[in-house]
Amino acid sequence: MSKRDKSTTASMDMTTGSIPIKILKFSIPLMLAQILEVLFNMSDVAVVGKFSSYEALGAVGSTSLLVTLFTGFLIGMGCGVNVRAAQQLGAGQRENVRKTIHTSFLLCLFVGFTAMLLCIAGAKFFLSLMNTKPELIDGATAYLMIYLCGSPALALYNFGNGVLSAVGDTKRPLIYLSISGIINIVLNLFFVIVCRLGVIGVAIASIIAQYISATLIIRFLLKTYGSYGLRMKDIAIDRDAAAAVLRIGVPAAIQYSLFAIANICIQTSINSFSHVVVEGNSAATNADSLIYDMMAAFYTACTSFIAQNLGARKKERVLRTFFITLAYSFLMGLVLGVALFIFQRPFLLLFTSDDAVIHYGQIRIGVMAFVYCVSAFMDNATAAARGIGKSVMPTIIVVMGSVVFRIIWLLTVFAYFKTLQSLYLIYVISWTLTAIAGNIYFAYHYRRI
Repeated sequence: MSKRDKSTTASMDMTTGSIPIKILKFSIPLMLAQILEVLFNMSDVAVVGKFSSYEALGAVGSTSLLVTLFTGFLIGMGCGVNVRAAQQLGAGQRENVRKTIHTSFLLCLFVGFTAMLLCIAGAKFFLSLMNTKPELIDGATAYLMIYLCGSPALALYNFGNGVLSAVGDTKRPLIYLSISGIINIVLNLFFVIVCRLGVIGVAIASIIAQYISATLIIRFLLKTYGSYGLRMKDIAIDRDAAAAVLRIGVPAAIQYSLFAIANICIQTSINSFSHVVVEGNSAATNADSLIYDMMAAFYTACTSFIAQNLGARKKERVLRTFFITLAYSFLMGLVLGVALFIFQRPFLLLFTSDDAVIHYGQIRIGVMAFVYCVSAFMDNATAAARGIGKSVMPTIIVVMGSVVFRIIWLLTVFAYFKTLQSLYLIYVISWTLTAIAGNIYFAYHYRRI
């Protein structure tokens, strides 16, 4: 990386120095940024739960998996940008970095608009497939259609975040999300309490915040003079760069989305219970996003560090990165899970005051709190495989272990017992099976580097 590159952003050379310390420096700002992203949706749920109605709470909660489905494509494309740019930066290929970034800008924007149009056209249909309660479906449809009008902004933000993560700058996205997150919460309160717009109000607040964060990160890249700066005159599709990004991004996008489809099947099963169970589950699942995204900061570090060191041909640092990020993410999941179990009632009171809703939320937390850490073995292996440029097979492994297996479980074990506990156990079992296959795959290809 040139001196001029380094002067434009708080970049990090991932190919030298202490790996544990640099991973923490990289991950902590990213972790805080992930928390702020979760707060976008959590503030929606909290505000409608406290100041609107239980039906509004259930409507917003019913959309969470569909939001994950559509935004999974955007996250996957950002992952493709991150891996390719990090590898080229590690190898010192500045011209290829420039082509990758300008090509990826158009690719991500296209995916963002496509997700928005699909949602507008099929929101009610998708919610109906999930057996969304009749009393919730109108509010859920309105929220989903408005919220995903922000898909182009989410696509551009994930593009920019992928670029900055590739160069080791995780502080700037944190600043931008802090600004937009505060605006989001203030607008939530204004639209719901003052304007009494309910689910429509929180959806409008969210997309305003999304466009603000996207504008800030793209504005910074336009002002950056390094090889990863964005120039309007250079925005064009380079076939080789597009192919390289899509080889990583498309399988990653498919994985995120198919994973959401498996969870949609689980949500459909939850929707077969009473609306109180649905609302309790919706409140408790806010912990999932919070804990997963805190752990995910280390997966991003795993991919970025491995990609840069692979480009620099430092194989021993690739393996050390794998084990260090695995240890960090496992400990994060364990500590947060235990904390959630201890403070489960105060956590649920953030979203609802109804004792029955809290009771069913506690059932979910009781099963999930001690198993979040198990997912680290699966997700870290997938991130490491992407870092060495392997994306197709990890996607197949995740699809088989965490999608196909879950559907089989729902049709057999859950269909027999019909209990919430038998439904929630699906997570830890599928994570374990997927982790075994994923780690074997990474170990095999690491030896072939």
